[in-house]
Amino acid sequence: MDEFQEILQDFLVESFELVEKLDEDLVELESNPDDLELLNGIFRVAHTVKGASSFLNFDVLTHLTHHMEDVLNRARHGELKITPDVMDVILESIDLMKALLEKIRDTSSDDGIDVSACVARLDKITGGTGEVETPVAAAPVEEVVEETPEDDSGSDEDEIDYDNMSPEEVEAEIERLLAERQAEDRKKREAKIAAGEEVPQMPNPDEEEAPEEVKEEKKAAPAPTPAPAAKQQEKKEDPKAAAPARKTPAQVEQTIRVDVKRLDHLMNLIGELVLAKNRLIKINDDVEERYEGEEFLEELNQVVSIVSLVTTDLQIAVMKTRMLPIGKVFNKFPRMIRDLSRELNKKIELVISGEETELDKSIVEEIGDPLVHIIRNSCDHGIEPPEERVAKGKPETGTIALKAYNEGNQIVIQIDDDGKGLDPEMLKNKSLEKGIITEKEADSMSDKEAFALIFKPGFSTAAAVTNVSGRGVGMDVVKTNIEKLNGIIDIDSEVGKGTSIKLKIPLTLAIIQALLVGVQEEHYAIPLASVLETVRISKDEIYTVEGKSVMRLRDDVLSLVHIGDIFEVERIFDASEHAYVVVLGLGTSKLGLIVDTLVGQEEIVIKSLGDYLKGIEGIAGATIRGDGGVTLIVDVVALMNMAKDVKSSAISDSDSGSSASTEKNSASDYVVMIVDDSKTDRMIMRKALEPMGITLVEASDGQEALNILKSGDYNFDAMLIDIEMPRMDGYTLASEIKKYNRYKHLPLIAVTSRTSKSDRMRGVESGMVEYITKPYSADYLASVVQRNVNFKAEFL
Repeated sequence: MDEFQEILQDFLVESFELVEKLDEDLVELESNPDDLELLNGIFRVAHTVKGASSFLNFDVLTHLTHHMEDVLNRARHGELKITPDVMDVILESIDLMKALLEKIRDTSSDDGIDVSACVARLDKITGGTGEVETPVAAAPVEEVVEETPEDDSGSDEDEIDYDNMSPEEVEAEIERLLAERQAEDRKKREAKIAAGEEVPQMPNPDEEEAPEEVKEEKKAAPAPTPAPAAKQQEKKEDPKAAAPARKTPAQVEQTIRVDVKRLDHLMNLIGELVLAKNRLIKINDDVEERYEGEEFLEELNQVVSIVSLVTTDLQIAVMKTRMLPIGKVFNKFPRMIRDLSRELNKKIELVISGEETELDKSIVEEIGDPLVHIIRNSCDHGIEPPEERVAKGKPETGTIALKAYNEGNQIVIQIDDDGKGLDPEMLKNKSLEKGIITEKEADSMSDKEAFALIFKPGFSTAAAVTNVSGRGVGMDVVKTNIEKLNGIIDIDSEVGKGTSIKLKIPLTLAIIQALLVGVQEEHYAIPLASVLETVRISKDEIYTVEGKSVMRLRDDVLSLVHIGDIFEVERIFDASEHAYVVVLGLGTSKLGLIVDTLVGQEEIVIKSLGDYLKGIEGIAGATIRGDGGVTLIVDVVALMNMAKDVKSSAISDSDSGSSASTEKNSASDYVVMIVDDSKTDRMIMRKALEPMGITLVEASDGQEALNILKSGDYNFDAMLIDIEMPRMDGYTLASEIKKYNRYKHLPLIAVTSRTSKSDRMRGVESGMVEYITKPYSADYLASVVQRNVNFKAEFL
């Protein structure tokens, strides 16, 4: 049984490969009926499938392909002309062949599909009456009769200990099983002859074999004698007939089939390796900085470089194993165009190029549906009827060009048609009628933005709902599916000339190039495919129009939004006089995203957020940076939608969050923090300041003080800071505090026993405004604090 399943699997793989290109070849044959080489190729495919299915006892498939073969054989001998009506029947038989193969794949049987109507039409094409007996009803009876002995033999086989057989015994057993199968096939054919069924459908109808067939039919008596010879002849010829068909996918001659799950697992491991590589590079940079000039650094650099290079090569190699030519998707479109042109009574030619361009398997599977909708749309709405095209001075036959090519880390799929094009005014009017846009939006809308209206849910320009279009769902599905793949759609059109639609899709969804940006203490990764450019601007270049921040970027007015406003990140660090703007592009839409810092470009591995965190708006996933930190990956599509609800960015009012002194109504309204790791020193300072009646807060080191500041529980008026402290010293604390916008003008007073000039200078550089050396008097400390917090005299 295992042996049969293995043969069956090979048969299915080969048959699906052969049939896959058949649609395209048949459509080409219809336009070039005199192409004998093409016709012979198609004939060989039908012949190969028939021969193999006959050997495996799939009678329904054999019956169908035999009659297909008859039609094609007459055509290649010039006895029959391939007309559109003939082609309709052949294409119908191809569809049935696919259905039978799928049934065999799922159930190991070709029962349950009625091919009699199609076979009758094929028979009429070859000059028959159409009254052809089909093996559909007879097959189950024969199968039942033969199933019992097969089961019995199966039970006998179960008793045989195959594991302990010698290679010679195994080979003898295989020969015995093959002999049994051949004997069964022989009996079956003899039974069919006795029943008066046509025998010529089983042997090959090649020209060489034709005389033998005639002899067999004429000599009824010795028929059983040449039957084995005919069988041997068929067995000899089948490989010959199949050989040309197998040569078609020449590049797949030496291959093994690998489970996709294994490739996915391998891809995940490569992702982890890429993360480890990024971490190693970061550690190497840190070590270089710390141990500058050491001898071991050169050797370490070499090792890190080799690991980085090999990891990159390995990543590319594994990604290539998941790559499939986009031709696998493109191949089904010639047939679709042919059927649509007949249904719509239009003349349409499809020109395909770049089908060898490769894409990740997961993207190839997802891209088919969007392309179907776009091409159907081009056929129905784009290409005009022949008489209308002639009246406009265009060729009677419309052209749809489908091409794919690489552009950086993306693949571009371009669909061009030479139809009537998109009329922006008509699109706006239709949208207004359906309530999709307002009149104000229509007035300010550019042509590019008007073209994008076809992707709105419910939008359709069809006068009536047909099988092809009119429901207003097709192009909406296109937009959703492409955006799901992190892709971009770009439309260009000219009325009367045609339309061009470009789909820009990443090569893979697992590992991408991203721009890392910083917002306060947070980092975000923006997919590089959506980044058009980055610019550095001054605050004076930002304007507010109708509550929205905008800037002029060359000839365009660009909407601006701070990423901190979208993700509600509190802006506590000092904002500089300049801002960085990341210009995002999504089809015709553009947005300027204001960020605090540009960290750089990095290759990132996309990780899912898991069940608890998935579904967060604006976040597509996460990645692990070289330093081990987690960075969230921005969902550009969702981000641009969220940006519409954000009002004017507060970047120009960045000082509004600073510690503006509020009105003091009593001495306790003044708040001072004492930062010292010595409890005794903190007590001395407290005793000196308590008589003033001010509020005092204590911290035992710089880290604790910084955490208290971040919490925002107090609005501090001054800080007394010791220099020598564990975890974070006074200088570092002062430098960190000055990064905070709200504490930019907060008086920091150093209280230390360090008295050297260099220490004082370092204190000033880090942001200290006063420098008190220990020991000091309580009155002096109190007077310094009073002066720096503008303590009111009436509270003394």
